Amino acid sequence: MTLDELPGAPAAPSPLCFTSGRELAGMIRAKKISARELMQAELDQIARVNPRVNAIVAKLDDQKCLALADESDRALARGGKIGALHGLPWAFKDLANAVGFPNTQGSPIYKDFMPKEDDTLVARVRAAGVIPIGKTNVPELGMGSHSYNKVYGTTLNPWDLTKSAGGSSGGAGVALATGMLPLADGTDLGGSLRNPANFNNVTAIRPTVGLVPVSPSSLPLLGFNAKGPLARTVSDVAFLLSVMAGPDVHDPGCYPSDPSVFAKPLGRDVRGVRVAWCPDLGGLPLDKRVRAVLDAQRKIFVDLGCIVEDAVPDLSDAADVFLTLRKWRSWISYAPLLASHRDQLKPEAIWEIEAGANVTSGDIANAMVRHTALMNRVRVFQEKYEFILCAVNQVPAFEAQIDWPHEIDGTAMEDYVSWMKSTYMITATFRPAMSVPAGFTSDGLPVGIQIVGRHRDDFGLLQFAYAFEQATKVGSRRPPIAMA
Repeated sequence: MTLDELPGAPAAPSPLCFTSGRELAGMIRAKKISARELMQAELDQIARVNPRVNAIVAKLDDQKCLALADESDRALARGGKIGALHGLPWAFKDLANAVGFPNTQGSPIYKDFMPKEDDTLVARVRAAGVIPIGKTNVPELGMGSHSYNKVYGTTLNPWDLTKSAGGSSGGAGVALATGMLPLADGTDLGGSLRNPANFNNVTAIRPTVGLVPVSPSSLPLLGFNAKGPLARTVSDVAFLLSVMAGPDVHDPGCYPSDPSVFAKPLGRDVRGVRVAWCPDLGGLPLDKRVRAVLDAQRKIFVDLGCIVEDAVPDLSDAADVFLTLRKWRSWISYAPLLASHRDQLKPEAIWEIEAGANVTSGDIANAMVRHTALMNRVRVFQEKYEFILCAVNQVPAFEAQIDWPHEIDGTAMEDYVSWMKSTYMITATFRPAMSVPAGFTSDGLPVGIQIVGRHRDDFGLLQFAYAFEQATKVGSRRPPIAMA
């Protein structure tokens, strides 16, 4: 007997499961629906779909979830200040400290760790009124972009259950694509927001470094890591960013900003906007299926009135700068685990941590100097081109049973992150970047386009992405597994 055949199981998802988070929050605030109604709809969808995709982990008992929803409804009935996300079910990424839930980081080393304090972003989202019900699955220690681990297992792609969901925010991407959550949080060092959005036909933004607090962090001013929102639409990404963004005393790397701007309408005339078209960023190996989808979308930008030109920013040094500092970060963060828990670490984690041990102070200084030059070159490039258009991932979703793609279009990959240079080279620019649904391969796998904006022009990036989204409507397509 399948789950759908169980007595009382819903035959199809409630329309609420695919209603926008912005709209759901408004409906709850206006008392058009209750938090309990929404919670029940999401729990039914989780019961139907999650056993097949393994996206939401460490979930509370259904009755506890419903009791929390009732508390949320009572708080609304009492009046007083209500947060922007009041009554929305939530599952935090399993790299975040959230009181009441384990923070396993996808590692057996931390499988029993129960944090005693929320991370800054978790606290901010809680204060906005969400109802936490669980966590979303990740790769071990968040390393790599394939969400499998020895604690919870593998998260599967809802478009093809034999394929990867991406990562490290893989569970979040799948939960959104299948209607199990209205909105989600994620993190992005080398592509961990953009990659799962790309693989699952949802949307995410890696914000400008410093827009959203990343605390706690052992290296708060190094600046490569970012936290941000995932959603099914650009509008919902902007809505959630209006909650997440803004300075915090716990994060010295956060700059002053006005988060309310992200709640404004996104409509913009993009005629005359000059954009750089460079799907492979000037020569990266790119799967033919990805290239075909992106090439078909170039006309959309032309039809919108944009000036689309073949142009490539000078990203020389970007990969080496990123990898040098990433390896060093991993050594700083996880070196003690090699001595105490080496047998519980995956090979890729051991390789990266050990590689970081060989990074010298001279290597770090040299990388930082080259990083400054890189960011200046991109700044000059974007004086002419407001946006850069390129691939999110160099491959479509790959087989879930493998560890990582070992070759692309006949080119061997050097290591477990080489296949995602198209995202981590953009990370090194510190520019805001989005993954927006762009189409599907001939075998039905989603492909997104990466849109890179100017430094600190996150709102402008969202407006431009919204114009593309409205012209294509690709993101409105749902995986059959979520609708049957």
